[in-house]
Amino acid sequence: MIPWLTQEPDEDNIVSDIKQINIPDIGDFDEVQVIEVLVKAGDTVNAEDAIISLESDKATIEVPTPEAGVVEAVLVNEGDMVSKGTPMLKLKTSAIDNKTEQAQTAEPAKTEAKTEKTVKQAEPEHQETPKAAPKPPPVPVEIPQQRKGKLAHASPAVRKFARELGVEISTVTGTGRKGRITREDVKQHVKTAMQSGGQTVVTSNFDVPPFPAVDFTEFGEVETQPLSRIQKISGKYLHRNWVRIPHVTQYDEADITELEAFRNANKAEAKEQGFNLTPLAFMVKAMAKALKKFPKFNTSLDVDGENLIFKKYYHIGIAVDTPNGLVVPVIRDCDKKEVFEIAKEMRDVSIKAREGKLAPSDMQGGSISISSLGGIGGTAFTPIINAPEVAILGVSKSNIKPVWNGKEFEPKLMLPLSLSYDHRVIDGADAARFIVYLSSILSDMKKMLL
Repeated sequence: MIPWLTQEPDEDNIVSDIKQINIPDIGDFDEVQVIEVLVKAGDTVNAEDAIISLESDKATIEVPTPEAGVVEAVLVNEGDMVSKGTPMLKLKTSAIDNKTEQAQTAEPAKTEAKTEKTVKQAEPEHQETPKAAPKPPPVPVEIPQQRKGKLAHASPAVRKFARELGVEISTVTGTGRKGRITREDVKQHVKTAMQSGGQTVVTSNFDVPPFPAVDFTEFGEVETQPLSRIQKISGKYLHRNWVRIPHVTQYDEADITELEAFRNANKAEAKEQGFNLTPLAFMVKAMAKALKKFPKFNTSLDVDGENLIFKKYYHIGIAVDTPNGLVVPVIRDCDKKEVFEIAKEMRDVSIKAREGKLAPSDMQGGSISISSLGGIGGTAFTPIINAPEVAILGVSKSNIKPVWNGKEFEPKLMLPLSLSYDHRVIDGADAARFIVYLSSILSDMKKMLL
């Protein structure tokens, strides 16, 4: 019997059956909300295709259809509250008529005999050696096309992931089973879009109404001054970092009473050598020690966001306020330098920064940055991470505070610290341990100098 010559069921033998599909058992929930309807009337679905998404206070549930067919009607809407047994869908299914099926199977031998006779008549009589039976024609395979909009085949978790990235799920090509969209597909979509200029990524989640065009002269006298070149450049990067990095800021205070006494005892010697021994030099040295203790803070995410790059060097960026804007030169190999050496180098890079003579290489390769506002004032702030670094330390003005030593209050010089970190890389517990350890180094000169 040649399989491709078997009689196929005639379309007249196909009968349709409309079935009502109800919500199945969804666990220990009385009512849950429909958050997404994934099909509409007229859509063709396969068995186990997702129909709707439900959301409880514990999880998001994707409800599939138990069999294939054509959607006759959708019986639920987004926002509806449903439970087990609630009508969800009317589905038109197809089946071969039983009589026709029995007739086809009643004479298999006759069909096979006719087929063999037909093949023999087609063979030439003078053929000496029988030829191999012809190969069956290739069976066409239907490749599922990517469904658009709400019909895109993806789990609720992947849809949420796409929304967080500002990606329209219907523009993503799925590579999973039956064209299902995976997290990797969304990531690849974003990567491709970024490489091509970002034209295919929909960033509606980050879009905000434009600033209104206001004629301020209606309210009084004004003066317009252009932004400096540094402000224009840094503004774009600051905006990108703030939008794309999930910032969290951890606060603490360090007792720098001992540090300040040591600094005052040695600042005259530093002055003779032509530089100021500032508290920032000690912070840079302490930061290098903290990075060794907590190496995750000395990392960067790769461009795909899939791998963490651990750095074996300790280069600390310091924010310098210049007439043209903020710049962040980098002090290199801080773990190998004494506090006096760091202070001298800070003087040199600060002069170059204020004179506008910093080269791009002077501001690259940092492990972490420090932004110190201690000379101005303030109690705390949220510094913006200097990507691709994963953390930045903000320093505010120190103040004398009463601190309880177990018996009495003592006046201590307390330094406010604000540590912003990338929550994709660093957990809150790690950030708390880091800033507590850094505070302990600043509070004990022996730890810093050993």
